[in-house]
Amino acid sequence: MARSPEPARTAVIVAHGSPSDPESQESALSALASRVDARMDGWHVSSATLAAKGRLEAEVEALGKPLIYPFFMARGWFTGQVLAKKAREMGVRMLDPFGVEAGLVQCAQRELGKVLAERGWKAEETALVVAGHGSAVSRTSADSAYEFARALHAGMGFTITRTGFVEQPPFIKDVAQGLGQAVCLPYFAQQSGHMDDDVPAALAAAGFDGPMLPPFISWTDTPALIAESIARQGEMFETSAP
Repeated sequence: MARSPEPARTAVIVAHGSPSDPESQESALSALASRVDARMDGWHVSSATLAAKGRLEAEVEALGKPLIYPFFMARGWFTGQVLAKKAREMGVRMLDPFGVEAGLVQCAQRELGKVLAERGWKAEETALVVAGHGSAVSRTSADSAYEFARALHAGMGFTITRTGFVEQPPFIKDVAQGLGQAVCLPYFAQQSGHMDDDVPAALAAAGFDGPMLPPFISWTDTPALIAESIARQGEMFETSAP
């Protein structure tokens, strides 16, 4: 008699989403989850945004005891307070967020390298602007963006690297002025209102006319990076279980 296949291990990729337009963010995150799922044998990976009321709870109920993967850029208020509290209440484990992935800097170097090559530019002749969200209540978001920018600057040798924010000083429009040949890397996970409106408006106000990269959700290497992280962290949880 044939043995039944082992049940798939499960994970839910969770993002903030958009309260004003939850379904478009849900759709984009679901597409990302499908790309991650396709890379993970023996796993089932789904998604939910916090902006879609009850969606995360429904996914957890359907999957049993999934791991929660925060598609956030920092260990900030939403991951440390809101999502961590939800995970405890549902009795599930939460993994480290996307923004602290060790391989993220290398992914960014590859994406920036593509942009530079398309333009025929060299990093040592180009400035870099890292545009982050920032926060009026927590330093974690800004600290993560600064650390990321420092690593990129050290690894690629830009003429200068500046970091600016939407919601705290230094603001993007102030740091993006007078740079000449330059590239902007938005430190945002999803295609949000900040990406559609705030960041482009700030760059325009600064007279910045260089290319702007898309958010991380659109990057070529993002699904593989998430898949590897879920598998690695999931393995660690399993081996440490009593």
